[in-house]
Amino acid sequence: MKLQDLEIIVTAPPAPGWGGRYWILVKVTTDSGITGWGECYASSIGPEAMKVVIEDVFQRHMAGENPENIELMFRRVYSSGFTQRPDLTVMGAFSGLEIACWDILGKDRDRPVHALIGGRMNDRIRAYTYLYPLPHHDMVEFWISPELAAESAAEMVRQGYTAIKFDPAGPYTMRGGHMPAMRDITLSVAFCKAIRGAVGDRADLLFGTHGQFNTAGAIRLGQALEPYAPLWFEEPTPPDNIEDMARVARNVRIPVAMGERMTTKSEFAAVLRAGAAEILQPALGRAGGIWEMKKVAALAEVFNAQLAPHLYAGPVEWAANIQLAASIPNILMAECIETPFHDALIRSSLRVEEGFITVPDTAGLGIEVDEALARAHPFTGADLHLNMREEACDYQQGNHFAGGAPPLEA
Repeated sequence: MKLQDLEIIVTAPPAPGWGGRYWILVKVTTDSGITGWGECYASSIGPEAMKVVIEDVFQRHMAGENPENIELMFRRVYSSGFTQRPDLTVMGAFSGLEIACWDILGKDRDRPVHALIGGRMNDRIRAYTYLYPLPHHDMVEFWISPELAAESAAEMVRQGYTAIKFDPAGPYTMRGGHMPAMRDITLSVAFCKAIRGAVGDRADLLFGTHGQFNTAGAIRLGQALEPYAPLWFEEPTPPDNIEDMARVARNVRIPVAMGERMTTKSEFAAVLRAGAAEILQPALGRAGGIWEMKKVAALAEVFNAQLAPHLYAGPVEWAANIQLAASIPNILMAECIETPFHDALIRSSLRVEEGFITVPDTAGLGIEVDEALARAHPFTGADLHLNMREEACDYQQGNHFAGGAPPLEA
């Protein structure tokens, strides 16, 4: 059996874009006619340019190869161009293709992917969700209202979720780490207080940031949140300075979580060695794929750390996350996005029920992709999956973060 054909579908979820402006799906077919699906979580270049990168990686390193030879193909890509170092864009391309290889192998053997990477350790995976506006909420006011966030949290707990994430401490600026405005700290504390009041001890609070603070600012913010006992403080400083993240971890009594913008075991090993995080959040469509993150899970075991796979993408990456989660002993939980479009794209083949995902027994990734639906919603813009803003933190008028990723360009 050899890898033969590649098709790339860039599909756009409906506005406001929960999961990003577009999802890059790859469909790989073997010479024996078996099709595998993967998803590339790559957002540093536009989708048209990324399609060329994916095609190059496939033709250069994977076409004509047996899909079993995951390790060989990974080493080709990792070493490409005489580099042998992490490359976020190239590894993002390989990650989606690698996921498709596992889907092919599972279908060829009529076994779920987790059965091929160590077997089933977990029958159910604990799920967590971001807090999104409820149907009656004002979409603008929601992101700065502790009261509306508390209503959404109470509803998620009613549905069975035992962990909920929110991130009121913007802005996400490309200027690097900044000292948070006092208003941002005050609002963050108000969110934690209101949500904790609404859910009590029925759910863990997951405090999200996106690497926007400098070290001292992250410590100030984290210490202010400590009375509400969040389960994690997510990527409080930029991910390119691991020692600074470790300084935060040493000075804040909240476990640090990070990893959505990292790739390969090389970068995750540096985090573990430095003591920078207790919880790793790989995005499997960027981090090297299923097999590479299986290795990271093993490294994390040695450091008594856990995994909570990241998801701000489509349901194919989610399916890969669940297959990995089923096979490792140190899974904490998995991020989930529940929208009608996510559900329809995989024909309801994977769902959250009472706060948990039941691991599927069906072959491959355990999902059925609605290819016609994916093709019927093409992304036609030129914007990126997500953007950071150029404006600096506003210390006078305050900062307003709006969730989702609505279309910016036609």
